[in-house]
Amino acid sequence: MATELADGIHWFGLTGVNAYLVEDDVLTLVDAGTPFDARAIENEIEDAGHAVADVERVLLTHYDFDHAGALARLPGLDATVRAGAADAAILTGERHPTLSTHKGLLQRVTKPFVRSPNSPVEPIADGEQVGSFTAYHTPGHTPGHTAFVSEEQSVGFLGDLVFEGGGTLTVSPWLVSYDTDEAEASVRSLAERAPAFDALGMGHGVPFVRDGDERLADLAAN
Repeated sequence: MATELADGIHWFGLTGVNAYLVEDDVLTLVDAGTPFDARAIENEIEDAGHAVADVERVLLTHYDFDHAGALARLPGLDATVRAGAADAAILTGERHPTLSTHKGLLQRVTKPFVRSPNSPVEPIADGEQVGSFTAYHTPGHTPGHTAFVSEEQSVGFLGDLVFEGGGTLTVSPWLVSYDTDEAEASVRSLAERAPAFDALGMGHGVPFVRDGDERLADLAAN
């Protein structure tokens, strides 16, 4: 069942990964789970009082099997997908993950399971505004990784820039990242640039409902 983190902000706990639904200027889905999560996402959207066809925007924090996998499998989805340029190009098939890193190899292996969505995919630039959200380029986990923060909704969606475990945030680890040094720099940059926000939704772990910006700042400082 969908969990409401705040008014109009819903958390979907899927197969070891999170997705979110936000009642912004238009109904917005943030990330889309694995290819096997489509039915669960459809049910969670209905639990939140909507239908897949009501979703008009998808904010994709990054391209990965467990974040973009269900996009092409959601029945009735007719929404523009916004993602960082480098990852958007992989999603559409315009480019392939690099073979020069362990993370790129992992993406190559799982790519056949992730179909390009029928919906249009548009790159989003650092600092670009979409609805109430501002996009922040936060590379490291993937080259095009992007965090989305809304001051109006008081929420930040950080994808796999950070992981939660036992109530503690950590930076995306080496095993699943392109560049951990770059990920750490992205954490510090985001903590400096983003406005204050309460709810913090990450790709893996239990989201925080308050003091999200302070938790991010603590991670950046350490």
